Amino acid sequence: MEANKVYVLPDLPYGYNDLEPYISEQQLRIHHDKHHLTYVNGANATFEKLDAARKSNADVDVKATLKELSFNIGGHVLHKLFWPTMAPAGKGGGGAPKGKLAAAINEEFGSFDRFKAEFSKAAATTEGSGWAALALDKLTDRPIIMQIEKHNVNVYPNFRIVMVLDVWEHAYYLDYKNERPKFVDAFWNIVNWEMVNERFEDVLECSCAIT
Repeated sequence: MEANKVYVLPDLPYGYNDLEPYISEQQLRIHHDKHHLTYVNGANATFEKLDAARKSNADVDVKATLKELSFNIGGHVLHKLFWPTMAPAGKGGGGAPKGKLAAAINEEFGSFDRFKAEFSKAAATTEGSGWAALALDKLTDRPIIMQIEKHNVNVYPNFRIVMVLDVWEHAYYLDYKNERPKFVDAFWNIVNWEMVNERFEDVLECSCAIT
């Protein structure tokens, strides 16, 4: 792997205190600067380990290494999606979806309220640590909700994700303690629907379906 081809921690698209009172500055700093960085460093370190083993023709525990790599890459990719999924309340965050995303949600779920209830339930009941995600099934052009355990379990292959909510405890514990549903409720005040709709339309228009 070339020296410049590594995973990099992205900057936040807003200030550390801009999501208050729904996510505190302290919570956001720890989540972004510590936890996300851990996955970035973990993925890069795993590639370095693989490169060194291949260069020296050394043995490597392929099963364990690929599991570690999947975990760290998944954590990095999902967090890269998560940060722009949010925006300060009243300044791009909150409200309801518009455009093609709104139409697809109404067609699939019957209403935004029904979608919101199903997504919230998925987030609140994800086993252990994980994510709730909204993805698009390009085979049917149907929006579908996923519960992702950890960063890499129960993922639908090739379903492009347009919105994610991190429900690992590190995402909310300082602000909400063990009350995950309260964090999920707060999330709706800072969803960046413009960004989510933009992603949805990009995926809808691409020829990326599996057959």
